[in-house]
Amino acid sequence: MSAPVLSPPLTARLFRVVSVAEACSWVGLLVGMLFKYVVVFDDIGVTVFGPIHGALFVAYVAVTLLTARVFRWDLRTLVLALAASIPPLATLWFERRARRTGRLDYSPSGSASA
Repeated sequence: MSAPVLSPPLTARLFRVVSVAEACSWVGLLVGMLFKYVVVFDDIGVTVFGPIHGALFVAYVAVTLLTARVFRWDLRTLVLALAASIPPLATLWFERRARRTGRLDYSPSGSASA
């Protein structure tokens, strides 16, 4: 068995940071869309936050896959984490749930506690 690429505490912290950043980019994109389609009909907000949100979405998926491997998540948890990237702000909900249920706690002898 090979050693994890990142230490579990660092992986958990990275997962939290990317989850929060992805949710913030969702808020920026939604505000940009509000301004584009309702307020001033200018697409600068979408032009700025669209690529930022896209990059953070991809980063969230990649970090989620890494985190699932480091913490040995089961398939159900992984699918739920990936599905949380789709609705606005759901990554915040999943990160808090994962932390509260022990899915971001490391146990070297086996899988993370559920």
